[in-house]
Amino acid sequence: MGEREFIARRLAPLATSPAARGLADDAAVWAPPLGRDLVFTHDVLAAGVHYLPDDPPGDVAWKLLAVNLSDLAAMAATPAGVLLGLAGPDDAAWRDAFIDGLGRALQHFGVALWGGDTVSGLAGHVLGLTAIGWVEPGKAMGRAGAQPGDVLWVSGTIGDAGLGLAVAQGRAPFDRQLLNRFRRPSPRLALGQALGGVATAGMDVSDGLLIDAQRLAAASGVALAIDLAAVPLGRPAADPDELLARVTAGDDYELLFTAPASCDVAALCDTPVTAIGRVLPGAGLALTRAGQPVALPARLGWEHG
Repeated sequence: MGEREFIARRLAPLATSPAARGLADDAAVWAPPLGRDLVFTHDVLAAGVHYLPDDPPGDVAWKLLAVNLSDLAAMAATPAGVLLGLAGPDDAAWRDAFIDGLGRALQHFGVALWGGDTVSGLAGHVLGLTAIGWVEPGKAMGRAGAQPGDVLWVSGTIGDAGLGLAVAQGRAPFDRQLLNRFRRPSPRLALGQALGGVATAGMDVSDGLLIDAQRLAAASGVALAIDLAAVPLGRPAADPDELLARVTAGDDYELLFTAPASCDVAALCDTPVTAIGRVLPGAGLALTRAGQPVALPARLGWEHG
């Protein structure tokens, strides 16, 4: 199937927004909500780096969309549309399964395809997606803004995606729930939107709780004290080393944020949230467990290069 036919038959049915113009023009045209700030993000997934080469193509499509929507959630934004970059080998079956999965994901999250580009003939898949959203003026979250005295919160549970990766690699017994945490993350869109104008700082946990907490602390010019015993886990950790492995694993796509101590964060949204620490004057991270100091591990999380 040639590119024109592929776009017409497989991608155009996903372009349900008027902004996409039926994928018949060179670009999308969107009239954003009046008086709203626009938010843009772009992530790339590469086989063997961000997902396993034998992961189901439909799950890869879900993850590609979800990680970008998680960035919008971290900015308190509402998604509007996405642009897809689909590049890879001449593998019609993989590509069709990917598009089927993308369609399910777009429908699940209520987002439409606006356009993009396709390339074939590569040795492996490199997948890009740009997500566009909007937020009310003054309500975009950012990493800077945490203040001493604020409480540090995290949504959901931490470390499940790392356990799911072990399942996918055959290093752990099969567990569908954990496997889905790795392959099919759920961006915290409703929570992110509820935090706009409330949280003092925030970001998503994509590379590991500790490394992302370090980034938030650096951006805000503060120190973060984290109680490892308070970190919510989907499965109990067998020992302190396993606990450190959970808080340095990536791909959780939960929200990490700060808010004033007086704020009733748990009442903002149905998404479970847990207080795991506090903001202090200074810089860097300080870890405790059962009231005792814990040394920072040499590796705080995932970093390219």
